[in-house]
Amino acid sequence: MRAGLWCAGLSVALAACSSTPHVNSSFSGNSGNSAGASSSSSSGESRAQAAARINMQLGLGYLQQGNLPIAKEKLERARSQDPHNPEIHGAMALLDQRLGKDKEADKEFRTALELDSHDPAMLNNYAVFLCSHQRTDEGVRYFEQAASNPLYRTPWAAYTNAGVCMRAAHRDADAAQRFARALQSNPAYSEAVYQASDLDYQQQKLADARFRIDMFLLTNPATPDLLLLAYRIAQTESDGIAQQRYGARLKEEFPNSDQAHALAASKLNRG
Repeated sequence: MRAGLWCAGLSVALAACSSTPHVNSSFSGNSGNSAGASSSSSSGESRAQAAARINMQLGLGYLQQGNLPIAKEKLERARSQDPHNPEIHGAMALLDQRLGKDKEADKEFRTALELDSHDPAMLNNYAVFLCSHQRTDEGVRYFEQAASNPLYRTPWAAYTNAGVCMRAAHRDADAAQRFARALQSNPAYSEAVYQASDLDYQQQKLADARFRIDMFLLTNPATPDLLLLAYRIAQTESDGIAQQRYGARLKEEFPNSDQAHALAASKLNRG
């Protein structure tokens, strides 16, 4: 099983849980009395809040680069400048995770949600943290709170995350229900198609898994994960023609992907 839990974004575009956000390239250098702070003051943001926002983005940029000491300096400064900003506490939680300070990360996530309990991105991110620490029921609850929030633009991602969390806890029936809810919300979400089909594959429901993938591929772009999974399903079914078709698409459409390399390696190993 390829499990993948995904974080939603802070205001600076958070990517995946295993990585850190991209920082707005318009912010560089040190904080202080910058032009950005002055212009923000005129729009109702205090100079301290503007400086905190810049330091937060700088801190996240350093976090992305792996420069943890400077990221810590910038984010701690941001927190002292604007201690009531939930996004700053969320950023501190990401830093604490990278530093292996799980108790501190949990505290920062909770502080962020105390300041803004309806932020669906923060709900999703805290749920990712909880699931990565085997706190499945708590994590799923937060995922579903995020998904049910009308402000959340991608509820299908939260439902899929909930399913991945349950699958990691070997609660496959519950996981299947969440993948189904994700696909009801967005039938074109490839990750939900993959997760649901991979679960079926693991349970030897080969026809169901392959039918779901084939229906998706009729009207949506392929992904390397789906093509490799379809290849493996066809291989298990001893359907050589389908194997060749999926394998050829994977090689032609995604020649440099890890999945294409894995397929090539598996063919070499079979001699």
